Amino acid sequence: MYKLNGVMYSAEEIKSKVVELAKQIEKDYEGQELLVVGILKGASVFCADLIREINLDVNMDFMSVSSYGTSTSSSGTVKIIKDLDVDIENKNVLIVEDIIDSGLTLSSLVETLKTRRPKSLKLCTLLDKPQRRTSNITVDYVGFVIEDKFIVGYGIDYAEKYRNLPYIGIVEDI
Repeated sequence: MYKLNGVMYSAEEIKSKVVELAKQIEKDYEGQELLVVGILKGASVFCADLIREINLDVNMDFMSVSSYGTSTSSSGTVKIIKDLDVDIENKNVLIVEDIIDSGLTLSSLVETLKTRRPKSLKLCTLLDKPQRRTSNITVDYVGFVIEDKFIVGYGIDYAEKYRNLPYIGIVEDI
């Protein structure tokens, strides 16, 4: 059994970080178009807030991916559940994730998308757990580096619950 036990990042802290990330992305892509690709379902809230803060010509699409393996670890083999609706060839693509831990699934997704010949391909995550990283993946934009804790909120769920929390909460065993 689990219970919500504290706030890791408040709604205000998240909003401030989203604005900071958006301004950096805006600077890096100044004068260019950008395709933001949110990874469903967890990144949907972050992605929506992020694009509203980027003052560029931004298009948005979503992907849903699943990795095979046990429930607690990823094999890194990605099955695309929902693919992009647009062609990414010669486009600046920014993949937006809610949280990156092992990086296996994202690493495989990046390799898949590179075969589609985008102009550029970068990664943005709200939360990064580098101590769990098992793949060699570079994250270009990181909101918060966090400890290896079980968290929910701001799009991140536990058993499809808590996505609607406006903050990042910590979940613990009871």
